[in-house]
Amino acid sequence: MNNDLLPADLRVFCAVVRASSFSRAAEDLGMSPAYVTKRVRLLEDSLGTTLFHRTTRSVVISEAGERVYHWARRILDDVDHLVEEVGVTRREPRGSLRVSSSFGFGRRVVAPALSEFVARHPAMQVRFEVFDRLIDVAAEGYDLDVRVGDVIAPHLIARKLASNHRVLCAAPGYLAARGTPRTLPELAAHDCLVIKERDHPFGVWRMQRGHQEHTVKVRGPLSANNGEMVVQWAVDGRGIVLRSMWDVAPLLGAGKLVQVLPQYRQSADIWAVYPSRLNASAKVRVCVEFLAARMAHLGLAHHDPAHHGLPHGERAAGGSPDPAPSGPGSKA
Repeated sequence: MNNDLLPADLRVFCAVVRASSFSRAAEDLGMSPAYVTKRVRLLEDSLGTTLFHRTTRSVVISEAGERVYHWARRILDDVDHLVEEVGVTRREPRGSLRVSSSFGFGRRVVAPALSEFVARHPAMQVRFEVFDRLIDVAAEGYDLDVRVGDVIAPHLIARKLASNHRVLCAAPGYLAARGTPRTLPELAAHDCLVIKERDHPFGVWRMQRGHQEHTVKVRGPLSANNGEMVVQWAVDGRGIVLRSMWDVAPLLGAGKLVQVLPQYRQSADIWAVYPSRLNASAKVRVCVEFLAARMAHLGLAHHDPAHHGLPHGERAAGGSPDPAPSGPGSKA
């Protein structure tokens, strides 16, 4: 066995594990497939073991590869922490972050915030990706997921960035033509515009009224996995939509949409979620604090800096709330 292992090769190996493909890993890394294959083979030669079982159609990690992946992540975390510690002495966060979010919220809120974050911290590099599904942050190799909704696995750490809720709304023209529902069950007789949310089953709207939860199954002629399209359909008078206040508040204010059954709402707070192994990460902390401040700057304020998602309801970092942000900074 050759003990001269390079962190760069471990990063390439981890990228192949996450992508389950040499070509997709190469695309993610901005490298050629031949170079990725070469680095993995050199790593296998150094370790004296086979890391992947390869066929013409698939790449499956071996049992030895699983063990190497476990250690590789720990080693790379340590390397990243070393870089961060040096950065801390310079009072400037350094390194890279893989950040994920949902389509609508990611494009309209998170992406501009990250652009400002990198401008303010030029030693940071951010790779941002958006999805229409709930991300397994730890398993998929992300450092941070900015999500709308309260579905958070207990092994993750989460900081609440802002309070938010979803409301029912429709265009005045639709309600004039079809009538305004007065009870939740009446939604079943209406055209409902269904979005494939990250945090709720398709076609089922779970609403809160006071401390009670009510569920209604809905359907309609139009559905999508993109909130912006569905909101536009609602503005066009095609039906009733359940959508976040951060998204529809301007349309409600302009009279293009009106609330339906305003006594009902759906909790959909905004969270920064990251693996517990990154709890001490300076670059994650700085980014999260920046995002929290940015949400407040946009009017998405949150007045209770509690954490969520730790075993037995504990707060992150031993139960202490995060310090208040010091400067500006999902599916909806």
